[in-house]
Amino acid sequence: MVEFKVVVNNGKGKSYPVTVTGHHANSLIGKKIGDEIDGIYVSLPGYKLRITGGTDKDGVPMREDVPGAIRRRLLLSFSKGYKPKEHGKREKKSVRGNTIGADIVQINMRVIKEGAQPIDQILKTDKKGEEKK
Repeated sequence: MVEFKVVVNNGKGKSYPVTVTGHHANSLIGKKIGDEIDGIYVSLPGYKLRITGGTDKDGVPMREDVPGAIRRRLLLSFSKGYKPKEHGKREKKSVRGNTIGADIVQINMRVIKEGAQPIDQILKTDKKGEEKK
């Protein structure tokens, strides 16, 4: 069974961690970066969310310009997945494609349309940002 850690950003500087399992997690497989999904998949009814990125089990970041759900090694200068220490330096780095697969562990999302209730009340988070059960 697939399990994702979804980080939802409200667009105002605050992020909320949500764990997604079961059939909701299975429905996220195959979605791409930039796709808009319903908030019901991440326990936020009435919200619209956009997928902005994620990482796989080894911490390799997803890139929206690499098609598929596979890992590739690209020659990168300053961009997502690589921050050089010297100006003009390029290096081969591993990046993940733009499609969510079973190897993805974390998915980043941004709120596009807010629902009736605030996210704090729906997720019942404490001051540390952790979900209460």
